[in-house]
This record gives sequence, C-alpha cells and structure tokens, in this order.
Amino acid sequence: MTRALIADDEPHLALYLQEQLALLWPELEIVRLARNGNEAAACIEEFEPELAFLDIQMPGLSGLEVAQGIEGDTRVIFVTAFDSYAVEAFEHSALDYLLKPLKTERLARTIARVKALLALQASGHGAPPDARLSHALQQLTRGPATPARLRFVRAGQGEYVHQIAVSDILFFHADDKYTVVQTAGAEHLIRTTIADLAAQLDPEQFWQVHRSTLINLNYLAGTRRDDSSRLFLRIKGHAGELRVSRAYVHLFKAM
Repeated sequence: MTRALIADDEPHLALYLQEQLALLWPELEIVRLARNGNEAAACIEEFEPELAFLDIQMPGLSGLEVAQGIEGDTRVIFVTAFDSYAVEAFEHSALDYLLKPLKTERLARTIARVKALLALQASGHGAPPDARLSHALQQLTRGPATPARLRFVRAGQGEYVHQIAVSDILFFHADDKYTVVQTAGAEHLIRTTIADLAAQLDPEQFWQVHRSTLINLNYLAGTRRDDSSRLFLRIKGHAGELRVSRAYVHLFKAM
C-alpha cells in the first residue's frame, strides 16, 4: 500500500485534499495531516511515506525547505495558491505541482501519473530524474501563463444564491469558518478562504492587508495611524476602518 503525508496550515484544505484522495485513490494510506513545515519534516522522517503533498507557504519551514531536507525516498507533490513557485518546485524534483483551489480532474491526472511512475519504479524501469523534470516543466509551460481572474462571487442565503460582481466588492474579511463579502449595500458569507480568493483575484485591484483581509483598491478612501503607529484604512461605502497588519504596512508607505 502506498502511504502519503498531507501538510497544510489551513486544516480545512488539508481535510478537503484527504477527502478527494479517498475518493480518487482509496488504496492510498494517509499517515498524517501536518499543520506546518516543521511537523511535516518530522513526520516524513518518522514514517518515510512514499508521497508528501506539501503546501509551499507554511509556518516554520516552507514546503520547499521541507522537500530540500528529505533524505529518504519520499517524493513530493506541491499544493499551493501561487504559480510563481513552479520552476523552483520542480528543481526540488517534485512529481507534480497543484494549484489551489484544487480541481478534481487535475488531481485525478496527477494520481494517474504518480501511479504510473510508481509502477515503473517497482519494475525497475523508472525514468531518470532529469527526464521527469524536463517533461514536467514542458507540461507546465504549455498551460496558461496566468490563471483566469475571478469576475463573480456566488453566495448562498437561504433558498437564494446571490451573484456578486467582483468590481462591486469593497473587501473580503475572514470571520471564523466563513469569509465576509462586503459590498456598499450588503454583507454576504462564503466558504472560500482568503488565500484562495487572493490567488483568483487581480493583484492590481485587490491587495491583502491582513492575513484575514483583502481590499478592493478602487474603494480605498484613505489611511490613518493611531498613537501606536498602527495603520488603519478607510473604505468608501463602509463606516468602519480596517487594520493593516505589520507585514503589509510597506504597501502604503507612498500614501
């Protein structure tokens, strides 16, 4: 039986991947769901699974650093919201590179390729690493240069489903298990994470200002600093203010 580790600092995304793998590859045994890079590295050393599905951006060690430190035969499949890491990922001899939000058809193709590779290795006829890397990079460059940008967000409310134009959204804010979609006239709830939204939205229009907040720059009215030098944003059409975390303050230095 093939064994695998899943590492992602967003537990619901790790569980979703586990559920999809259970449907598409029921023989696969998941040995652990790791919550950060340090835990993933320790689990790989302890269990030596054949596969590791690693998120790239995690607390502690990044997925790339975890992959770099693997000493055994564990092979890596990266799962991330950002395609900018693709070439670096394959330089770590990754078997594949999956973009969030995960699509069932794409995951199914990955599983088919991994099964074929494992079968070849078991028979002693596996392709050399350089050939696998070259083929993977060729497949990647044949895909679209940039992902399609999100134009609408669908939010359920009772028996109704609202279709909200992205251009009408003031900001997104994560709230417990949901993400708030704030427009000038209403507030809607969706289950899409801030990380997944950031990967699908135009980065020239939407800026992340906090780990839980994405703002539409078209509605930015101004900024304010309090006595402790914390930065807050005023948004057109919204009465309150949004706080900017220290990691994103540099975006507003010119303002």
